Amino acid sequence: MQIKILGSGCAKCQRLEQLARQAAAELGVEAEFDHVRDMDKIMAYPIMTTPALVIDGEVKVAGRIPSRDEIAGWLKPTP
Repeated sequence: MQIKILGSGCAKCQRLEQLARQAAAELGVEAEFDHVRDMDKIMAYPIMTTPALVIDGEVKVAGRIPSRDEIAGWLKPTP
């Protein structure tokens, strides 16, 4: 699973990455994390505000920090 955090590295971006890592660890999900700070790369995604969370190429949330439970719901493997 590929998880990307889009943002400049501000406190909100760092908190989103921390929550995503915690959720993945709790679920035992093997994931590769990438914190995208380059504005040109961020602009390639259909988002207007950061931080944003992208899981396997799909933007799950932008402009807010979701709860760890919400992130866990996105990370759970579908049967």
